[in-house]
Amino acid sequence: MERTLSIIKPDGVSHGLIGEVIKRLEKNHIKIIAIKMIQMNQKQAQGFYAVHKDRPFFNSLTTFMTSGPVVVMVLEGNNVISKYRDLMGATNYKEAAEGTIRKDFATDIEKNVVHGSDAPETAAFEIGYFFNSFEIMS
Repeated sequence: MERTLSIIKPDGVSHGLIGEVIKRLEKNHIKIIAIKMIQMNQKQAQGFYAVHKDRPFFNSLTTFMTSGPVVVMVLEGNNVISKYRDLMGATNYKEAAEGTIRKDFATDIEKNVVHGSDAPETAAFEIGYFFNSFEIMS
């Protein structure tokens, strides 16, 4: 079984999309094994997105991710990383496939409703960033 991290970003939370995202996960047989709502401060967001610290969008991304609460989840299933990334759609919502979360709900490249890990190594770091072993039910 593979695991990945999912974040419903501040725009998804503020637009009332938590239930819709969870519904799509469950409809696609993706199991949620941990879930909580948090609000990151700037230091936490910068730590999470440290891999992007030299990119031009780093400051706007971390500012956006601290602008409101987010829902973080650990997802589990066979090939869950690629399965969830397909369900999310392309980072640029204008390029996302029809019926994906980002195509249906995103409003710009940063405000694209959801985040998902892109590889097993990334998933392990990201899950550990937000959850301890006692919070994950498998």
